Amino acid sequence: MSEIFDLVKRYPWLPSLEEYYSDIASKDPIDFINEIFSSEKFRNLNTRILNIFRAVFDNIEQMSEYENDEINIYMYIMLKIILYILDNKLISNRVANFYSKHTYSKLNEEDEYNLDYIYRDLNLEVIYKEQPVIYKKVIIKDQQESKQTNFIIHYIDYLKLASRLKDNNRKLVNNSLSNGYVYIESQILNRLIQEYVRSRFLTQKNVDQIKKNELREELFKNQEFKNLYEKIVEIWERKKGEFEYSFEIDFEKSKNVSENFPPCLQEMLSKVKEGQNLSHIDRLFLVWCLNALKYPENEIVSVFSSLPDFDRDKTTYQVKYAMKKGYTPYSCQSLKSYNLCMAKRYKDEICLEGYYSRNQDKQVNISHPLSYVRIKQYRTSKKLKNSTNQLKNKNERS
Repeated sequence: MSEIFDLVKRYPWLPSLEEYYSDIASKDPIDFINEIFSSEKFRNLNTRILNIFRAVFDNIEQMSEYENDEINIYMYIMLKIILYILDNKLISNRVANFYSKHTYSKLNEEDEYNLDYIYRDLNLEVIYKEQPVIYKKVIIKDQQESKQTNFIIHYIDYLKLASRLKDNNRKLVNNSLSNGYVYIESQILNRLIQEYVRSRFLTQKNVDQIKKNELREELFKNQEFKNLYEKIVEIWERKKGEFEYSFEIDFEKSKNVSENFPPCLQEMLSKVKEGQNLSHIDRLFLVWCLNALKYPENEIVSVFSSLPDFDRDKTTYQVKYAMKKGYTPYSCQSLKSYNLCMAKRYKDEICLEGYYSRNQDKQVNISHPLSYVRIKQYRTSKKLKNSTNQLKNKNERS
């Protein structure tokens, strides 16, 4: 039993928190905060919280100081409260990424017995096999290697965990499946758990803003908590300039085409602006698009500066490599296969209905994001020309 308590201390996002620490987990947020700031027991909790935000704002990827004590539970809950009332998607995504990466690192250090408990606690249908099973053979540098694992997971649970990750190798068809179970190595399964933990920090959509503001006001009645909150905001205000970027750059005769981007590219840039973690496919698409649109190298690199795992040197190298290859962005058909097409979500007329081609004398469907940009540019320039002519005619008549 003590081992279970220790696991919950290490991983307070486990459902067992409600069972073994119900007195903490079920506490009203206001009572929770008042208790923390009225007891000497939590005197170092402020420091831990501030250290996390400082690390996040400094692009540090792992917690340098971490203790598996009961205070860790309070820290987890307090982080969620602070992020909720901060209501800043960029900060929330960065903290979520930071905490979940730390979790992934710790999970990979656990023995198979503890991992088995963690998976069961998450209500995942995972079966542990005492003898490892060889499930695939791969060729690496002209030599055959066997892939083996002790774990299999039911395909429904696998799909639930993998749904947020769009990498091609996460697709069910690209994994070994037998009798409804996916053969999966513990590290890969832990990576899926990492994404689950990341989601625990992200604010749900359609949150009642009035209730959120009321909660913030009530919490601020505790002056010590308010001081902590304001300190976090102060640190952020000094650092946030490093994560901001602008797409208002000029090229092609000083004309900016960002307003002519297709929904797929708009969605990608929106995710980046919020600091969401992008898949490898997302990043390639973004680089190839911006490169095709003649964006300078330094501007493309700066676009990625809002991502939680941004490293300027690494990103610069990767962008240079991608630009050197000169690949064109994915076609609309490829984007649909990767679930990256946003035409229906944005209800975009050009994407859904196509455009009239004078050369072909018929309505033509958009087949590539760059075609979308050209059509939008043409329509924009035509409207501008018409407006200019109308104004000119009006002036001549007067």
